[in-house]
Amino acid sequence: MRERRLRAIAIMIAAVAAFSFMDGLLKLLAAYYPPMQVAALRGATSLPFTLLPVLLRGRLQDLKPRRWPMHLLRGLLSVLVLGGFIYAVRVLSLANAYAVFLSAPLIVAALSVPLLAERIDWRNWVAILVGLVGVLTMLRPSTLGTLAALVGAIAYALSAIAVRVLTRSDTTVSVVFWTVGLMTAFTTAISAPRWVPIEYAHWKWLLGLGVLAAIGQYLLTEAFRSAPPSVVTPFEYTALLWGVAIDRLVWHVLPSARVCLGGGLVIATGLYLIWHQRRLAGSESARQTWQPEAEKGRMLRHSSTVEVVARKQEEDSP
Repeated sequence: MRERRLRAIAIMIAAVAAFSFMDGLLKLLAAYYPPMQVAALRGATSLPFTLLPVLLRGRLQDLKPRRWPMHLLRGLLSVLVLGGFIYAVRVLSLANAYAVFLSAPLIVAALSVPLLAERIDWRNWVAILVGLVGVLTMLRPSTLGTLAALVGAIAYALSAIAVRVLTRSDTTVSVVFWTVGLMTAFTTAISAPRWVPIEYAHWKWLLGLGVLAAIGQYLLTEAFRSAPPSVVTPFEYTALLWGVAIDRLVWHVLPSARVCLGGGLVIATGLYLIWHQRRLAGSESARQTWQPEAEKGRMLRHSSTVEVVARKQEEDSP
């Protein structure tokens, strides 16, 4: 069991590395093309890799959508997620954009109360507030880049919550395909009037986007298959370390002290929420084992931040 979990952790770190290098390519492309065009190219390079496994298994029926309004909502939210994130990495360092974007799990936890009628105890609320203080620390002074990253994080959180509704009726591959497909269609339509022709030298970057996205998706799925979300999810925060390393090697910059402080608060509170959820799940499991009848029908619905974000990550990562 221990070896299996260590393997899953290593796979998760490798998956985060693949997505971080993919984000580095997005930053390179954003220097030459508008953010919405880069988002459209990101989606277009992902669609073949999304469809290929379905075609090989002969499971086209799995793509059938059942809740069109929710698919449209996720497609629109994905426009905000990728558009905001790409604009952020265009004007900020990868590490700065990551530090703000990693607040998404805190936002999921906060929004799950009004949107999913879940309950969060006071300790989690304190953690969320401390994390938001970290976000505000990074937003001062506010720039369009940090605000774009925050908009992307909020849209990502809403999209993660929408997954819980969609997966009650639609398959995972349907959710992924229609989210990416609709996002690609929307961003293409937005960027079409000011479309910039792709330079020949940049086609290798586009190929790299598709390959890295496919590798990252495969590794992410394998990591969640090999160990519980509470074991592997904390290692998504290694994205900040990869971002710092890529920034240093490619653009020769390092994050400011303000970003390090705010990002540290966000990561610390995010890890606390994961730990608290894991501890809560363990205690509830124990109570259900010893008192199945007494607890039946009376279990509190606590916030499932880890599970929501983990499921969202397994389906589509920006």
